[in-house]
Amino acid sequence: MVIQEAKPGGKPPAGGPPRHDPKIIKALRRFAISISVFNIVGYIFLGFEQPWIWPLVAIATGYATELVFEAIGARVEGRDPRYRGGGLKGLIEFLFPAHITSIAVNMLIYVNDRIWVMIFAVTLAVATKWILRAPVRGKLRHYMNPSNFGILMVLVLFPWGSIAPPYHFTEGLNDIGSWILPAVIIITGTMLNAKLTGRMWLIFGWLSVFALQAIVRGLLFDTAIVGALSVMTGVAFILYTNYMVTDPGTTPSKPWAQFAFGGGVAMVYGIFMVANVAYGLFFATAIVCLIRGMFLWGLHFVNKAKAQFEAEQAAKVEAESAKPPIAAVPDDGGQTAHPAAA
Repeated sequence: MVIQEAKPGGKPPAGGPPRHDPKIIKALRRFAISISVFNIVGYIFLGFEQPWIWPLVAIATGYATELVFEAIGARVEGRDPRYRGGGLKGLIEFLFPAHITSIAVNMLIYVNDRIWVMIFAVTLAVATKWILRAPVRGKLRHYMNPSNFGILMVLVLFPWGSIAPPYHFTEGLNDIGSWILPAVIIITGTMLNAKLTGRMWLIFGWLSVFALQAIVRGLLFDTAIVGALSVMTGVAFILYTNYMVTDPGTTPSKPWAQFAFGGGVAMVYGIFMVANVAYGLFFATAIVCLIRGMFLWGLHFVNKAKAQFEAEQAAKVEAESAKPPIAAVPDDGGQTAHPAAA
């Protein structure tokens, strides 16, 4: 892949990571504000169990990791860092993804008092965007959901760790509050995904196939169907549906591809449930993201081979057309005597 030199004015070249689309920036801004407010409310009213200083440590870690990798990436790719050129506003917009990822990882894992494990998870989650990338329309884009990957690595590498207990989202609420909170998340998340991220087809695929796999597990594997479906009513499930699986940076944009992605996550989750694998949702998300990443790389190599073949064929045609024409031998009806007969 050819990397172009950065042009004056701070604009990234065609080969470098682009700035986000205005709609995506708006979505990221709203999401960053929402998750920040949710954490403040969580620590004050809902019953979040991580130490109150941890979100601040997570944010600082995520910011530092993002800035360091962007500086390195810009130097390697010969362009200006994306956090420059836009003033304070540009810097803030650049840090929205790291802000969201950092808070989400800290909010969704529980590692007791071992803050270094949380820092490791946040660092890995943000760094994943620079390590696991695939070509999309000529540019390298990350394909692994950062928050999900950071959480998954904690579960794999530190078996004593776990996800945050679901009750800590509603522990401090009464019966009415337990209904209001999910309703607010559903309404705000639906508006966000319908108007800005455009991931409603993905949500539809995820929810419909999730319900289908719950029923299939009940019919074929003696699973309690009501219990399998009741998972969809939890706050953690609603948060995942509206704010994690719909990550615009690691999901397709076409409707049919969105549906396949969301449905694929639900289907793989069902397989893990049948196999009695804990935390199947995080494994399912990572596997589907990995499959999409490998597909993008495969498509890139196929298109590259096709372009090379077409270029070679065009070169052959051009070479043939450049050859001088062969002079024709005049036909005199046999009147010219052969030199040997002279």
